[in-house]
Amino acid sequence: MEKRIGIIMGSISDLKVMQDALNFLKELNVPFEVEIVSAHRTPEKMMQYAQEAQSKGLQVIIAAAGGAAHLPGMVAASTALPVIGVPIKSSNSIDGWDSILSILQMPGGVPVATVALNGAKNAAILACQIISTADEKLQDKMVSYKESLKDKVAKMNEELHKP
Repeated sequence: MEKRIGIIMGSISDLKVMQDALNFLKELNVPFEVEIVSAHRTPEKMMQYAQEAQSKGLQVIIAAAGGAAHLPGMVAASTALPVIGVPIKSSNSIDGWDSILSILQMPGGVPVATVALNGAKNAAILACQIISTADEKLQDKMVSYKESLKDKVAKMNEELHKP
């Protein structure tokens, strides 16, 4: 099955956070690939990944990075595919704000859709929503997922009001 979503992260330490995205995509049976691609340590690999992503069949790239967090923006500058940035609160982070602002504050013409700090699952959900606009089966899965959220709230209310 052809991979549809590329997930890249600057370091293996980011995998702890990004596992939520992997789990969500597995749950929905959406094919993806995962790579460590550092903007600072492997800039050539980053450029190659971004430039070849579309020809490999990828439709969205999720890029996670902590600290200076240049990975999502540099990838977005190098591809026409939508890029979703996941700011990571890393060990060298300034409460995550450095990562958030590095990803969020992109110049005009180079957008990066940015989710919350450590918001890997939301990145996967957004990626699925993007590609589901042209995929009826995935659209049905997304509708079911959204319905399941309503069910969770209803169950929480039941629990809240138990005698």
